[in-house]
Parts: sequence; structure tokens; C-alpha cells
Amino acid sequence: MKRRNFLLAAAAAGLGYLVGASFKRPALPIKRPKVDQVSWKMITSWPAGAPGTGRTAERLAHRIRDLTQGQLTIRVYPAGTLVGALEVFDAVQRGTAELGHTASFFWQGKIPSAAYYTTVPFGLSPLAHHAWLRHGGGQDLWNRAYADFGLRAYAAGNTGSSMGGWFKQPLAEHADHPLRGLKIRMPGLAGRVMHRLGAIPVTLPPGEIFEALRSGLVDAAELLGPWHDRAYGMQRAAKHYYYPGFHEPNGSAECLVNQKALAALPKEWQIAIEAACQSENIISLSESTHFNAVALAKLVKDDAVLLHQYPEPLLRQLKEATDAVLADLATEGALARQIYDSYRGAQELTASWRSVQL
Repeated sequence: MKRRNFLLAAAAAGLGYLVGASFKRPALPIKRPKVDQVSWKMITSWPAGAPGTGRTAERLAHRIRDLTQGQLTIRVYPAGTLVGALEVFDAVQRGTAELGHTASFFWQGKIPSAAYYTTVPFGLSPLAHHAWLRHGGGQDLWNRAYADFGLRAYAAGNTGSSMGGWFKQPLAEHADHPLRGLKIRMPGLAGRVMHRLGAIPVTLPPGEIFEALRSGLVDAAELLGPWHDRAYGMQRAAKHYYYPGFHEPNGSAECLVNQKALAALPKEWQIAIEAACQSENIISLSESTHFNAVALAKLVKDDAVLLHQYPEPLLRQLKEATDAVLADLATEGALARQIYDSYRGAQELTASWRSVQL
């Protein structure tokens, strides 16, 4: 008993010494970047006040400011205030702004495989897409794709899966080619898929879609999910709302960064920018998931929108066309092939895991 009491007392004394020592030890100074306050511009592809994407851009700017203790401040310029919605890539490349918040599928004319980093038809889910970027080599390939343009890109927000689109008239379900001759706003690789089935794809920035559909410039249009679509007023331009969003199962936004401007920052600030982008991925995805459910109910109940499922034969045609488009894309250079192989590998890996889940 005496020996046990001695050991307990010794242990308590040792713990007390360590705790006391920890309080007496002088605090280590926190290293701060020795630079003056820096002001950057962020240009976006979204109208001012746009739900989801616009809010994500604003939050991203605020979070970068907070993570750098207010030393790196960012002013956000919505589409059309400094440059046009589809001019973001070029403007960040030439240094008109240091940051851009946009979507990579707008740049497939410059980088054929860029669309993979927003979404591809029948592709990865939001979580699987993020896993591919972080753990499956997707980010390294993205870095290589943009390096020649002096840009770095990070996933910076996610609107989740989209709806299939708004149509002025319902599709002829029993027609062999229900999309033939249809003018539809659908950017990215999905536009190529639609073209293979006889549709006429049109690329328009988000702020111009409603008026194009309302006026009849296009016969159909997709934007995002119910929350964004309702906020843009799409239900006032058409009443036939199709699902599923085969063309956009994921909705990653990208933060473009001018590489020279990024390299001039302290390492701590570079890490802060990446961390802010990562934070927005989960915040924006959860936000869109919640408000899409709320908005869908309102569209049906309050706005008399008619929901339609794409006919199964048409979905099969779309999947076949997608496989052909992606196979063609893989032939557009060595890097395009690597991205294709990496993405397909991620799909196969994810499918095997999902097959054993509920």
C-alpha cells in the first residue's frame, strides 16, 4: 500500500510539474507575413446577387480576407461590371484581375478537357468528383492543363446536380429523334452530345438565359438546379421542367488565380486561398442541396411548373452519344487522354464502391 501511494503521489507530482511548466513557458511568437496590405480583384461569370454561385464568390472573398487577418482584401466584380461573363479566363490570364470565379466548361474552346473540371454528362457525383481531385490525381492534371496559360485553378464551390432543363413545349416522347432541330442553351460537353442527336446547342452566360428563353431565341435551356432556376425566373419563360440532369451530375465552380500574382504572396496566404476554396465546396453544396429541395416544391405548388422525366429511350441515346463525345475528346492530345483515363478510372472505382452501399 505504501509503495502504491508513493507511485501515485509521484505521478501526480510529475503531472503537476508538467502542467505548471506549460503555464510558465513563454508563448512562442506567431510569425506574420512581413508585407503590406494587398488588394485584389475577383471577376465572376455570375450576375450581381446571384444565388448560389454569386453568394459563393462573395463568401470566398470574405474568407480569404479573414484567413489573412485582413491583409489580403478582395473586391468582387460580378459579370459585366469589369469584364463579360465569358471573358473571365482571358482577363485573369492577362492580369486585369488576380482572381476569377467561374466554371471551367466555358473554356473548352481553349482547353478541350476543361469541361471535366465542372462536370461531364453521366459523370461523377459531387463527392466523387472532389475525391478524384484530392486523391485520384485530378488536381495535378488540372494544374498541368492551365499551366501554359499562367493560371492556377481550384474547385471553389459546388451547386450539386442540375435539372434536365426548361422546354417551351414538351418533348415528343415517341419520336425517334425528339431533339432534332431544337435550339437549346447547353454549354460544355453536353452541347456536343445534344448536337450529335440533332439539336442546336447555344452557349449563353447565366445572366442572358431567361431572356433568350422567354423571347424564343432558344426553345429550351438548362441553368442549374431549382433554387438557382427559380431565382433567375426561368418558370416565367417556360413551364415544362425536365429531369434528370444527365448533362450535369456535378456542379463544380472554379477559382482562377493568376499564377504570377499568387507566387508573389507569402506562402501562408497561398495556403489561405486554397483553404478558403476547399471550405466553399462543402458550404455551397449543402446550401444548394437544401434550397433546391425548397425551390422544387415551390415551383410545382406555387408556379404550376410541370415536371417531366426524360424518356428512357432518349436517355439511352444520350448516354451513347456521351460515350462517343468523350472518346473523341480523348484523341485531342496526350494530356486530354490522361485526363480521360484518370476520370474514367475514378468512375469505375466509385461504381464498385457504390455497388455495395444502400
